[in-house]
Amino acid sequence: MADGGATGGTATGSLTDIAGVRVGHADDARLASGVTAILFDAPVTAAVDVRGGGPGTRETDLLDPERTVQGIDALVLSGGSAFGLDAASGVTAWLAEAGRGFAVGAARVPIVPAAILFDLLNGGDKAWGRFAPYRDLGYAAAGRATAGPVALGSVGAGLGARTATLKGGLGSAGAAAAGTGARVAALAVVNALGRVTVGDGPHFWAGPFEVGDEFGGYGPAPRIPPDAFAWPERPLPGANTTLAVVATDARLTKAEARRLAVMAQDGLARAIVPAHTPLDGDVVFAVGTGAVPLADPLDGLARLGDEAARVLARAVAIGVHRAAALPLPGAQAAWRDRFGPARPGAS
Repeated sequence: MADGGATGGTATGSLTDIAGVRVGHADDARLASGVTAILFDAPVTAAVDVRGGGPGTRETDLLDPERTVQGIDALVLSGGSAFGLDAASGVTAWLAEAGRGFAVGAARVPIVPAAILFDLLNGGDKAWGRFAPYRDLGYAAAGRATAGPVALGSVGAGLGARTATLKGGLGSAGAAAAGTGARVAALAVVNALGRVTVGDGPHFWAGPFEVGDEFGGYGPAPRIPPDAFAWPERPLPGANTTLAVVATDARLTKAEARRLAVMAQDGLARAIVPAHTPLDGDVVFAVGTGAVPLADPLDGLARLGDEAARVLARAVAIGVHRAAALPLPGAQAAWRDRFGPARPGAS
């Protein structure tokens, strides 16, 4: 079980740039799967938008604006398909030991929504016996969650992720939302049926939104080849899901957080072709820590959503750019195996 927790520092261009947000990973190379836990120092307002036709989730109903609970303690993203939903139990146990949770009389119940992706056929050893290991992985990921830079690529829930043509992975990106005084950041686990690159070349669909050379420095594709939108030649069974968390330090209601999640989904459509298919589990969670009030709630929310779509598209590309191939027979090549870490001459 590997320790993929984030470590030290600020202004990393990732989800932990939002004060009060911590990220930790736990994964198992033999299993070729893992868990990513996102913990909050205090309960945060949260919502979810589900666009995939085959999602796997836990405790997402309570995120509806009309539900009673107004804040959550953590989010969990996991491999393992339905078995991976056990990861939330491990995070819940860790939070309970820390005295966290929704107060019900003398009892406290941690609120931990979760979503999973399918990585059962990626070549890892899934013969785990009666009980899957995801509860223990979830507990370990929670214990490793820190506010420093987020470990990227083939870590946590992204360890066993794949896409149509290249190894999938976990990415994160962030930015200031102009005109709001707030920041917005995204974390994505990319296990997509579709392509994240334009045809067979090194350019990412998210190229127009690249900052510096964060995913190779190739920028937008100079031309779109005729087969760029062709259906994947060998669709991978179950590799149909991108899971994402978008966080902001803005003060939001649950309804506003839901709108933020809806707008952020555009980032998946900009970065993956195709997205949101009938067997996708595509899910975007949105959270607001409440530190920054929006002077103009409507204009501010629109600006936040616009930036959220861009940072989510970037996070998708970063996850694939940073991924490493699994050391398994027949494993997918990683982007870096084919194209190197960056465009020749990029800074």
